[in-house]
Amino acid sequence: MSKLILASASPRRSELLAQAGYVFEVCPAHIDETRRDDEDPSAYVARLALEKATSIHAQHPEAIVLGADTTVVLNGEVLNKPQSIEEAERMLRTLSGQIHQVHTGIAVVSSNAQRTHVETTDVTFATISEEELATYLVSGDSLDKAGAYGIQGYAARWIPRIEGDYFNVMGLPVAATVRLLTGL
Repeated sequence: MSKLILASASPRRSELLAQAGYVFEVCPAHIDETRRDDEDPSAYVARLALEKATSIHAQHPEAIVLGADTTVVLNGEVLNKPQSIEEAERMLRTLSGQIHQVHTGIAVVSSNAQRTHVETTDVTFATISEEELATYLVSGDSLDKAGAYGIQGYAARWIPRIEGDYFNVMGLPVAATVRLLTGL
């Protein structure tokens, strides 16, 4: 395989890709991540993943570039990374006691191929107590994650069930990523 570049600034994605056995370099892609009017959440993350990958591939045409983007969706509302503690609190109150979807778009771009995939996982949240919510918000952990939570940390206590890929909820569906990279 040619040199692999991960077009992401997410430490979690880097950790997951390394755990899958890949050696790669990280180049954060700086693209406009604004959702288009009436853009379907799956199409949104697929587009952002591809834009990230093509942006970095233009700078490194000899490399294979992997881009990814994740969002949380509840009843059609897209919940990206909150911009404040207040927004994180609103998101978590909205997710409390509900089932929502996590969509991750992944894209691989090389000199001779372009592949994309969207992975969707259903996540069930228990009701979040006021005490637990306050503890989590004070930690600051909610600010750098779509939907204001990470499944692998404190918020795991609220998730009694998922249907789909656990690693997708962390931000990189590992098995689907390996399938996209195989043969390049």
